Amino acid sequence: MALLRLENVTKIFEGNVPALTDFSLDVADGEFMVVVGPSGCGKTTMLRLIAGLECPTMGNIYIGDTPVNDIAPRDRDVAMVFQNYALYPHMTVAQNMAFALKMRKSPKSQIHKKVGEVAALLGIEDLLDRKPNTLSGGQRQRVALARTIVRSPAAFLFDEPLSNLDARLRALMRAELKRLHRRLHTTTVYVTHDQAEAMTLGDRIAVMYNGAIQQAGAPMQVYERPANRFVAGFLGGLPMNFFPGRVRLSDDAAHFVLGADDAVTLSRHCRMLLSGYDGQEMLLGIRPENLSLRRASATSAPLDNLISAVVDVIEPLGAGTEVYLTSGSGTKFVAYLTPHVKLDIAESVQVSLDPEKVHVFEPGQTGRNVTLA
Repeated sequence: MALLRLENVTKIFEGNVPALTDFSLDVADGEFMVVVGPSGCGKTTMLRLIAGLECPTMGNIYIGDTPVNDIAPRDRDVAMVFQNYALYPHMTVAQNMAFALKMRKSPKSQIHKKVGEVAALLGIEDLLDRKPNTLSGGQRQRVALARTIVRSPAAFLFDEPLSNLDARLRALMRAELKRLHRRLHTTTVYVTHDQAEAMTLGDRIAVMYNGAIQQAGAPMQVYERPANRFVAGFLGGLPMNFFPGRVRLSDDAAHFVLGADDAVTLSRHCRMLLSGYDGQEMLLGIRPENLSLRRASATSAPLDNLISAVVDVIEPLGAGTEVYLTSGSGTKFVAYLTPHVKLDIAESVQVSLDPEKVHVFEPGQTGRNVTLA
């Protein structure tokens, strides 16, 4: 095992196309780090730089205390699992697993023993004589994992390894990967665009956008305290809702005004942090699970801390119900409610926000969360 460190790394491809800009990341010895972000944000380039398949334009990469910028990929002692598995089609499973050990000129007895141990660990003993084209997607993924584990590398690098699997098999493989990491304690960098994988697998997660890390921390810390609008909107099965409006401050209270009629009372904590934003156009953010709905009576007037809205779409999902709405000021948003909610399409409702779960962001794609201390 070993720590990994990228220090002020910039990667610019031909045509002056930047992939990473002044990128820094520390992965502790034995840590499972998940790097999540949209396609094209630089996640795979980062992995290829660690593996030595790309060279940094600027900056340094360390494995342990050793700078590896000038070390060949085969000498870096890292193992990479690719999205397409990258198995040798003409070899059996056992031959695929043994290939790296043969290249090291390990004794045949040691190779046979190691292949058997890892095959048992992953439950693929009955596949050892088969070739990849006879295997299912899940079986191929297990073989790709086995081929990396058998090498006992200092670090694992995973490049969206579960993206070709169906939803049920992805969930099973996530659990398998967590069990493997608890047993092996190998330093791991896992790249994905799947938020569920990020939240469930990582000891820490790093959210990337445009070649830079926007925030890194424990999964629930990043989920509950997003540093900026991009992190808040990207992370989570349902993205955070954003409502444009203005901050209005009084001596002892803070309100967020949406349109002509709706206003949300903010917490005292927010009031202190928003002291310099009175009258400014901002974005109010709240996650779908922190909203509740009630029917709007014909005589009810808009009340403080309630948003008037109309139901557009209702999607029952078994464990809960996603309700898509349009606010009185024209903002589209979604609420995640109990599974047996009773609502009608085009019904007028009032939406209550949990004031302790509200965030206020500066405008812009990466606008700062100003309600974080």
